[in-house]
Amino acid sequence: MRKLFWLMVAQCVCTATSAEDEWPQFRGPDGQGHTTATGLPVVWSETENIAWKTAIPGEGHSSPVISGSQIWLTTALTKKLTAEQEQERLAKLKNSNGLEIAGTLTLQAVCINRESGIIEQTVDLFDVETPEPKHSLNSYASPTPVIVGDKVVCHFGTYGTAAINRADGTVLWKNDTLKIDHQNGPGSSPVAWEDKIIIHFDGTDQQYIAALDAASGNVVWQTTRSGTMDETPELRKAYGTPLIKVMSGRPLVISPAANWVYAYDANTGHEVWKASYGKLGFSTVPRPVASDDMVYIATSYMQSRLVAVRLNGSGDVSESHVTWKSDKQIPQKPSLLLHDNRLYYVSDGGIVRCVNPETGEDIWFNRLSGDYSASPLESEGHLYFCGQNGTCTVLQAGDEFRELAKNKLDADFMASAAVAGKALFLRSTTHLYRIEVP
Repeated sequence: MRKLFWLMVAQCVCTATSAEDEWPQFRGPDGQGHTTATGLPVVWSETENIAWKTAIPGEGHSSPVISGSQIWLTTALTKKLTAEQEQERLAKLKNSNGLEIAGTLTLQAVCINRESGIIEQTVDLFDVETPEPKHSLNSYASPTPVIVGDKVVCHFGTYGTAAINRADGTVLWKNDTLKIDHQNGPGSSPVAWEDKIIIHFDGTDQQYIAALDAASGNVVWQTTRSGTMDETPELRKAYGTPLIKVMSGRPLVISPAANWVYAYDANTGHEVWKASYGKLGFSTVPRPVASDDMVYIATSYMQSRLVAVRLNGSGDVSESHVTWKSDKQIPQKPSLLLHDNRLYYVSDGGIVRCVNPETGEDIWFNRLSGDYSASPLESEGHLYFCGQNGTCTVLQAGDEFRELAKNKLDADFMASAAVAGKALFLRSTTHLYRIEVP
């Protein structure tokens, strides 16, 4: 019976699917929050347009990735310390503000059936005896997996990276040799380029970017950050996810780190250009978005800055290719949306803005309810902003603020949305939802 089950899974995995059925990485096929799917729901609640709702064990902020009948995400099962034990361990840190720590940790991949919502398998990947602290707004399973053909690659920062065979759930390889001090827990998601898995490692102690061989997990190249950073180690860390952009046939890895955004050759790891933020920028989270010739970076902390950089540079392009900067309530955690020659974003505190991507000048701004960590989604000119209070507001893209719906579910949203077919897949802090008009 088990053999028959996995044969059916393998057939589903190998079946050709349309682009609307693939959500292989953080923020979708293009990595920038867009989908070509049509007919996604605009209105829903706990009792309306919910196809299924599945409780997810443990804790994790990774977004779902989808291919064929499979949905994959990661989670962390923790054994809690007593209050006294936690206080004792945190007291040893230089700065423990906002931090919490687990006793032991099991990091897992979870496979959910897209049609039924049934958890079909959990795969134990790493057991951690003494986890590092993490921020209370973070999880030990925040990086989003990436689907690469017949495998799914799951990353947990300093705890390791692993590849799973999607057809039978076997672990193909693990690599736990790349270590850094995150201070606030892992956050950077892996991306795939041809036969490589590219990952940021920006800790308080070391800052570099690396590519693993997708077939073996071995390190193919590793490049140290070259830009000048703050003398304080805590101000050197970052949690960003790179974006790959092909320019004149050359694949560039657009890579935001502390104080600088870099472009590397995806094949070799060679640094092509870098641009300074022009002010302190660290704990950088938002994934870049790019047009044909420009990339947009939100720098995160202390005060986030939005930096627009032309893509066709070489060397230090801080003076030559940075076209504009803005400090107007820029997000520290949610990524941006670039759609129809307008740039949209929501600050962590709920100020949503539409600006001209050529100049950074405001087109409009307004306030949404609650705080925000998840990155927005665009479909058919509808903009989805999911908040930490469980509210997802849908706006109409355009030159004026127009709210289409405000949808409330029972739990909070830290993970970003995924799409397959005509369904939205939203991971709350407790459940995964399939939202679809019957």
